[in-house]
Amino acid sequence: MKKVNILAIGAHPDDIEFGCGGTLIKYRDKGHRIYLLVMTEGGMGAQTSVRAGEQLSSQAILGAEEVFWGGYEDTHLVADQEMINKIEKVISTVRPVFIFCNFIDDTHQDHRHLAQATISATRYIRNVLFYEGPTTQNFSPHVFVDIFDTLDRKIKALEAHRSQFTKTNIEDMTIAELARSSANFRGIQSRVKYAEAFHSLRLFINI
Repeated sequence: MKKVNILAIGAHPDDIEFGCGGTLIKYRDKGHRIYLLVMTEGGMGAQTSVRAGEQLSSQAILGAEEVFWGGYEDTHLVADQEMINKIEKVISTVRPVFIFCNFIDDTHQDHRHLAQATISATRYIRNVLFYEGPTTQNFSPHVFVDIFDTLDRKIKALEAHRSQFTKTNIEDMTIAELARSSANFRGIQSRVKYAEAFHSLRLFINI
């Protein structure tokens, strides 16, 4: 099987892990190469040095080759030509076959704006999938990935983001509990125990 490059894009540290961490680990287990592009260091959630360090700890659990940083301040993402160019530059470097990104309908403006820029930056990429997060809304998935074998490692990757672990705005519920519940719900929808779900911008099936 040909080994390919996968690029996951997130607005903040821990977005990628919640949305597609189990899928990325599954790709890595099969020998594919994983790359991350994180647009901010999440300074609204904790000190940027802390959050950047947590992302690097999570990188090791995911088995990602490299973390690229967008260099933006948290809550200041704008879907303009500059951001599109930054995403395109990473795409040119990584040459991914699959790209994963935050979904466009979200109550967090950074997630919305990143998705808008990604739609433009990935216009020549065959496979572009949007993942969900705790603040996503109106998410109707078209694609599901069974993550039964990788859920525990997905949770460990989320646990690496220690500063965010209890910041779910849901009383007595950690990000790990939220991720496990979401995986169970999407699993039920797709007739497995645990799954991650995606909304496809494009999905190329080569028969």
